[in-house]
Amino acid sequence: MARGTVRYWAAAKDAAGIAEEPFDALTLGDLVAQITRKSENPDLVRVLERSSFLVNGHPAGTRDRHAVELSEGATVEVLPPFAGG
Repeated sequence: MARGTVRYWAAAKDAAGIAEEPFDALTLGDLVAQITRKSENPDLVRVLERSSFLVNGHPAGTRDRHAVELSEGATVEVLPPFAGG
C-alpha cells in the first residue's frame, strides 16, 4: 500500500470541495475507486470518469488504471477536461 497525495484541479476541485487529500492505494484504479466510494457528490464521480491523471508528473494515458502502480509518496493529479486553448 502506497501513501501519497491526490490533487484536484478545476472542476474536480470544485466537486471534491478540497484541493488535495492524502491517500493509501496500490494502483490508480484503486485510488479512483476509493474516491468514488466515499464521495457524497455525484458530480465528482462524473468528473473522475472524464478526467485524465498525472502520476508523479507523468500522464497515465489510456492505460488500464489498475495497471498504473502508485509508489510511496506519489502525487496524483486529477485533470478534468479544460475548455479553451
